[in-house]
Amino acid sequence: MTQDQLKIMRSKDGFIAALDQSGGSTPTALAAYGISEDEYDSEKEMFNLVQEMRARIITSPSFTSDKIIGAILFEQTMDRKIDNVFTGDYLTEKGIVPFLKVDKGLANEENGVQLMKPIDNLAETLERAKERNIFGTKMRSNILSFNEKGIAEVVEQQFDYAKQIIAAGLVPIVEPEVNIKAKDKEQSETFLRDELLKQLNKLDSDQNVMLKLSIPTVDNFYQPLIDHPRVVRVVALSGGYSVEDANEKLSNNHGLIASFSRALSQNLRFQQSDEEFDQTLKEAVDSIYKASIT
Repeated sequence: MTQDQLKIMRSKDGFIAALDQSGGSTPTALAAYGISEDEYDSEKEMFNLVQEMRARIITSPSFTSDKIIGAILFEQTMDRKIDNVFTGDYLTEKGIVPFLKVDKGLANEENGVQLMKPIDNLAETLERAKERNIFGTKMRSNILSFNEKGIAEVVEQQFDYAKQIIAAGLVPIVEPEVNIKAKDKEQSETFLRDELLKQLNKLDSDQNVMLKLSIPTVDNFYQPLIDHPRVVRVVALSGGYSVEDANEKLSNNHGLIASFSRALSQNLRFQQSDEEFDQTLKEAVDSIYKASIT
């Protein structure tokens, strides 16, 4: 982590591209890209194809630091190279701050939430991330319905890991997603915000985090989190919304910027020419950037 990267994350206009689909979500991402499951025979081939997709996005002339300030990577992507340079270094050279997804997926639902599975090798992963010049991490939990015990456990687990990540010298993105289809989404968001503020208020002055949250039901509801001195930035996930819907909702929230995955890549196809691909990506980047700075 450098002070220049921290400054970019705190104050530069733009958004974070989420390119961190993992094993479970990779077939869905490839299918959306136009590559069906019957077109590859092994997990190795699947990951090679998704690496090619990510490299195509990252190397596109439309993927620049003018509008994209950060990118979240899957562990295999961090360990692979683009144009003979490790992906994190390639992004850094473009002026884009690299993050690493460190969670190992979600546990089964209990108390209305899915906690993260244990991150057994976190210390080792963080050391490797620092060797690869990664700035920060991301880890996701899932809140499916309002349950005070469950939401409190999600936030506590997130901050327990966040403190380990901070101690290792990286900036954690804490992502307790509230499912956009939850019938009691607003109620869950209210309790979640209070629990996040409790944990943030316990941090020391040199302990900083980022937050990645579902776009709130009530506009500007997360302003107290955005304004908190221990929060570097609050970013929003698209959560299954189309890029149009996500952008519209995001633009109504001052200070909240995008960290979109599906909404960024939803119209990209393997079959497109490079010119078509770059133009399609440019349109998505421009629209998400506009919503993030409105």
